[in-house]
This record gives sequence, structure tokens and C-alpha cells, in this order.
Amino acid sequence: MTSSIGNISFLEFLRLQNNKFSGSLTENIGGLSRLKFLNLSSNAISGAIPMNITRCSSLEVIDLTDNEVTGTIPPELDRLYHLKVLNLAQNNLSGTIPPALSNLSSLTTLNLATNSLHGPIPEVLSRLRNLQHLQISLNSLSGTVPTSLYNMSSINTFALASNQLWGEIPADIGFTMPKMLSFHNCFNKFTGTIPPSLHNLTKIQSIRMSHNLLRGTVPGGLERLADLILYNIGFNHLINSKEKGLSLLKSLTNATKLEFLAIDGNLFEGEIPASVGNLSRQLAKLYMGGNKISGWIPAEIGQLKSLTLLNLSHNSMEGNIPPEIGGLPKLQALILAGNKFSGEIPTSIGNLTKLSQLDLSVNNFMGVIPFSFRNFGSLLSFDVSKNNLNGSIPEEIFQLRSLSLFLNLSQNSFTGKLPVSIGSLANVAVIDISRNQLSGEIPDSIQNCKSLQRLLLNGNALSGGIPKSLSQLKGLQYLDLSSNDLSGAIPVQLGLLNDLQLLNLSFNNLEGEVPNSGVFLEFNRIDLEGNDRVCGGPKVLMLPACHSHVHPKRRTLALKLGIALAIPVEEEIEDLIMEWEEEIRRIGLVSHVKSVKNQGHYVRTCNQLASFIHNNPPHTPKAYLAAPHQESVFNGKWYRGLSASFHVTSDLNNLPIHFEYLREENVQIGDGQV
Repeated sequence: MTSSIGNISFLEFLRLQNNKFSGSLTENIGGLSRLKFLNLSSNAISGAIPMNITRCSSLEVIDLTDNEVTGTIPPELDRLYHLKVLNLAQNNLSGTIPPALSNLSSLTTLNLATNSLHGPIPEVLSRLRNLQHLQISLNSLSGTVPTSLYNMSSINTFALASNQLWGEIPADIGFTMPKMLSFHNCFNKFTGTIPPSLHNLTKIQSIRMSHNLLRGTVPGGLERLADLILYNIGFNHLINSKEKGLSLLKSLTNATKLEFLAIDGNLFEGEIPASVGNLSRQLAKLYMGGNKISGWIPAEIGQLKSLTLLNLSHNSMEGNIPPEIGGLPKLQALILAGNKFSGEIPTSIGNLTKLSQLDLSVNNFMGVIPFSFRNFGSLLSFDVSKNNLNGSIPEEIFQLRSLSLFLNLSQNSFTGKLPVSIGSLANVAVIDISRNQLSGEIPDSIQNCKSLQRLLLNGNALSGGIPKSLSQLKGLQYLDLSSNDLSGAIPVQLGLLNDLQLLNLSFNNLEGEVPNSGVFLEFNRIDLEGNDRVCGGPKVLMLPACHSHVHPKRRTLALKLGIALAIPVEEEIEDLIMEWEEEIRRIGLVSHVKSVKNQGHYVRTCNQLASFIHNNPPHTPKAYLAAPHQESVFNGKWYRGLSASFHVTSDLNNLPIHFEYLREENVQIGDGQV
């Protein structure tokens, strides 16, 4: 803001809100001695509050909301004797609340919300006898609320939410603050019970007490709160008597202006009464999840035509979903996860064309996904995981182009193939179709899912190779294709996915050389277990070296080595080498055995083997007889690799040491020559 503004000494009103002004407030603002109204809200003003602002002795309103003001609140503001409104919310102010603000005897609004203020609430603020709106939410204030603040009879708005405050709410709050219209103390650590007197405030419009440590029952009197718009007591430790059940819902039917009701995350039990359908026709959001609610969903819930959100998740409810839910035309979120709902998913849910979130997971639904779900044009997330759904996945589900958060069909009994139309999900971040019974190949069209970050297809019966086209998913972070029937080589292109953090290809039929880049370079980010024919790759994976190409017409030499390898005596091995030489000359192949320390495997030195190799150049040793310890502590036993039994190879270079060799297996050793 230009410094020349301080020269307009006759200016009384300065309204520059909702612009793009930046920079700090000029010290010259102190020259506006007649200024009464200063509104610079919703700009990009930074820096500290200038001290010279206290020279604007006529100021009645200061509104710097929604800027980037830093520093502390100047205690010298108490010189502005005429100040009625001080609004510094949504900035980056730090420090404590200055007790000096209590000298602003004309103050009606003090809004310091959404800053980084800390420390206790000054008790002297209770001197502000004209204060109507105290908003200090979303800071880091701590300690108890001074008792004297609860005696401020002029208060309309008392907002302390999202701090680190604790203590009990006075039982007589409804009498000492009779004009209160909004009481917000959510997201703190308040204990005790809900004061019954709170429900004596017949004009109160908003009560937000969620995310505290409140206990006991909900007191009576809700039927008196006819002007109530918002009632949120979620995420406490509240209970109800079995006799009364969820009678509080019936009590709230008199609140004809109610738009928001949340009782979730408590210990409420009982069944939802049919009277739920008599709640306010303006009710938009109903949160009842995370309790012990049982029984069926009453059909009368379909009378709440203004509902945009219905959350009954994580209760003990059962039965079928009433088709009347499909008659809620404004519904945007339907969350019924974690119950015992059964039967088929009603076709009528497909009528909810404004749905953005549908979560039916962790239930006992059976049958198929309704064809009517193709009507979802605004759906962002779709979760029917952990049910008993079967049949093929409707192709239309993969054509819901609006999906951007996730598609979760996991842990059902879906069959059939993944359709090519899966590539239509260009905006979705997560696809999870794991632990079903899908078959066929992974379609190349999956490369069109450009926004994909997590892809889980594990636990199916998918076959064929891993599509190279997966390398087009540049933002992919997690890929799980484990426990399928995939075969062939691992595409080297997967090593080019720079964002890939975890890759699980375990328990398939993959073979060939493992890529040597990207995620494959870190053993804790890659799982190849159960693919016995993969080889090579980074040393950190400790896989066997890959075989040289063997002409299909050449044979390998089968030798029964049980007795010889079980007795590691040098003359026994010498006899074995002579036997090999004779057999090799007869069939025209060359095989050699070497005993060395190689890639962390210790073996016993054998002079005869070394001599044999030295006298038969230029042949390269192809097999290593590995023992589990260093030569100094060799225990006299020979060990075979995990897949040594009837192992056909031209190079046992990286043979893993797992089991003692017990003379029972035939080991085949070839030279790898064409």
C-alpha cells in the first residue's frame, strides 16, 4: 500500500477488501486521524501491524481478515478507545493474546481465529462488558478457560474450537450466558458432561462440542431448541440409556431449521426410530457412524429430501438397504461401510446422480453391481470392498470418468476379465480390485489411467505377461500384482517409473532377468518371492545369475551326486571329477565345478578342483559347491540351494544356501555351450 495514503487526512472510511493488494501496511497510515473504518480483508498484505496505527484515534473498525500479516498483536492497540471491531482472523500472527485488549471497553467483536497464538486466555478479557463475539478458534491456546469468561452475559458467539484447552464446562452456562447463539468448543480436551442448562438457551443456533472427552448422556431439553441449525456432539464418550434408545432424534424434530446433525463417534446404541423422517426438511448432513446402533435403516429416512450426506458407517446395523434411499435427490455422500447389511444393492441407488462418494464396504452384500450405477456422473470415490458380490464387473463401472479418488472392488468374488474400458479411468488415483477371481490378461489400455498412483490387482488369476504399457503410468507409486498366474519376463520399463515406491510381483510364474534400475535397486521396495525362475538383477536382491542361452538340441548332463556331495572329503571329490571327465568325453559336453568364495557364499577350498580347472583351459567354471560358513569354521556339511532338486542350469553362480544336501536329489549340471 502506497505511503502517500497517509496524506488524505480527511479520510473516514477505507474499504479495499477482496482485492490483490500486497506488501506491508505503511507507517504513514497513522496520518489518517479521522479514519473510522478500515477494511483491508481478503488481500495479500504481509508484515507486522504498524505501531502508528494507534494514532488513528477515531478508529472504530479494523478488519485485516484473510491476509498474511505476521508478528504479534501490539498491546498498544488499547489506545484506540473507540474501537468496536477488531478482526485479525486468518493471518500468521504469533505470540500471546495481549491482556491490554481488555481496555477496549467499546469492543463488541474480537476475532483472532486461525492464527498461531499460544498461551492462556487472559482472564481480564471478561472486563469487556460489551463484547458480543469472541472468536479465538484455530490457534494453539492452552490451559483452562477462565471461569469469569463464562459469566460474560453479553456474549452471542463464544468460539474456542481447535485449541489445547481443557477443563469442564460450567453447569450454569445456560444461565450466565443467556444471549449465546453459538457455542463452539470442539477439538479440545474438555471433560465432564454436557451441561443441561445449555439446552435452556431456546434461541441458540449452533452447538459444536465434538472431538472432546465428554461423558455421560445427552441431557433433555432438545425439544426446546426450535432455532437450532447445527448440533454436533460427535467423537466424545457419550452414551444413552437402553430404555430411551435414540430418543434424542425424536426430540430434535422440533428443530425445524436444523441443517447439520452429528452424533457420530460415541457409544450410542439402539435402533434408529421411524421418527427420523420427521427431522427438519432442511437437514443436509446426518452423521451417525461409529456407534453401536443396530437394526434396519427405516424407510422413513427417504423423507429427508434435502440430505446431501448420510453416514451410518461402523455400527451394527443389518438387513437390506431400503430402496427409498434412492429417492434422496440431493445426496452427494452415502457412507454405510462397516455394518452387517445384506441382500442385493438396491437398483434405486443408481438414481442418486449427484453422488460423489459411495461407500458400501465391509458388509454382507451379495449379487451383482447394479447396472443403474452407470448413471453416476459426479462420482469421485466408489468402494464396495469386502462384501460377497459376484459376477463380472459391469463395464460401465470402468467408464465412470468422474472417478478421481479411488475405485475399490477388492475382496469380493468378481469373475471374468478386466475390460479394455478400464483405460477410461483417466483421472482416478487408486484402483484396487485385489483378492477376487478375475482371469485373463491385464489390458494394455491401463496405460491411459494417467493419474494412477496405486494399482492393486493381487490375489486373482490373471495370466499372460506384465504389460510394458504400465511404464506409461508416470505417477505410479504402488503396484501389486502378486499371487496371480502372470508369466514371462519382468518388463525393464518398470525400472523407469521414478515415483514407484513399492512393487510386489511375488507368487507368479515370472522368469528371466530382473531389471537393474529404479525400484529394483532397493530390496525393501521389491518383492519377487515365489518366482523361482527369475535371475540376475541388482546384487542386493541376491538372485541367481541368469543362464546363458542353451541350444534346444543340446542335452545337459544328469549326474547323481548325493553320496559324493554329502561326504566332503577331497579324495571323494577327486573320484567324482574323474567320473565327470569320463562322462563328458563320452557325450561331448564340458562341465566344471569350482570351489571358491563368491558373492558372500563361503565354500571349502578344494585343491583337486582348482588343479582340474587349471589343467583344462579355457573352460570357465559353471557350478559352485557352496557351504554355509567360512573355511575356518566349516562344519563338514554340504548344502543345496532352494531349487537344487532336479535343477537344470548352466550356472549355479548365485545358488542360494538354504538346505543341507541329504544325498537324495539328482542335480543336473550343463556347460551352457551352444
